[in-house]
Amino acid sequence: MSSHLQLFFQQLLNGLTIGMVYALIALGYTMVYGVLQLINFAHGEVFMVGGYLALTAMAWIASIWAGAPFFVILPLILIFSMLGASLLGACIERAAYRPLRISPKLTALISSIGVSFVLQNTVMLVYGSREKSMPALLPNWQVDLHGVTLSVAQLIIFPTTIFLMLFLTFFVKKTSMGKAMRAVSENTEAASLMGISPNKVIRATFVLGSALAAVGGSLFAMNYGSMNFHDGYLAGIKAFTAAVFGGIGSIPGAMLGGVLLGIFEGFAAGYISSEWKDVFAFGLLVALLLFKPSGILGENVSEKV
Repeated sequence: MSSHLQLFFQQLLNGLTIGMVYALIALGYTMVYGVLQLINFAHGEVFMVGGYLALTAMAWIASIWAGAPFFVILPLILIFSMLGASLLGACIERAAYRPLRISPKLTALISSIGVSFVLQNTVMLVYGSREKSMPALLPNWQVDLHGVTLSVAQLIIFPTTIFLMLFLTFFVKKTSMGKAMRAVSENTEAASLMGISPNKVIRATFVLGSALAAVGGSLFAMNYGSMNFHDGYLAGIKAFTAAVFGGIGSIPGAMLGGVLLGIFEGFAAGYISSEWKDVFAFGLLVALLLFKPSGILGENVSEKV
């Protein structure tokens, strides 16, 4: 394989890796927006907390069970991170959003920004302001495919993310709670008259979205080997960009938007400059909003005046 093809496929692989993480975070944004018509700007910090919970779980396992095989460690880490982030998501919904349910949308939006700062500073006080390194529990080997290398973290990220996306699609389309989510998203009052509890559905939406963000944070920490308290801000903004890119409110759109944004960012970093990759990512959002504001899979909705 020529060096140009090796670079192309390596950047494609790297872009897919971070794109799948963006997709997991973007799903939380689009699910909450679909049900509440609200952008939860604290969602990026839930992703960050999930990463720190993964670091904590790995530190505990390293001190208690140092010789544990990684295929046993990984499920324990993800479960711990998902449970902690799910509880956090439920608390955020109950304390910061439910009391403002009938308030103007701007009030809830400001509340979400406040929650974001509270979570950032709380994590900074608990874990410190310096970057935390991931304990070396995963094997340090790579797969070489004709000059294109895959790390253990990447080999974990791809199947895990695909499985969760398929699970979410099944959950929303086939389960009773998924159908209730779609009903509340379509018409909250009508769903309530049919015996569906909007509060339970909204809480379940926050819990599920937070669990997916926690997996994204855990995989992000494993892939990069560290986590910082401000990582959630940039990753959250990019995931929001991915949700808008794919079509805010569309679950397939969030998946597609995250993957495409990651690929675009990977190629921009590889062929132009890694220092400017964020500029290219947000430039893509500006271009999309100019030419197709509803996103790739979004639908134009006319408002009644």
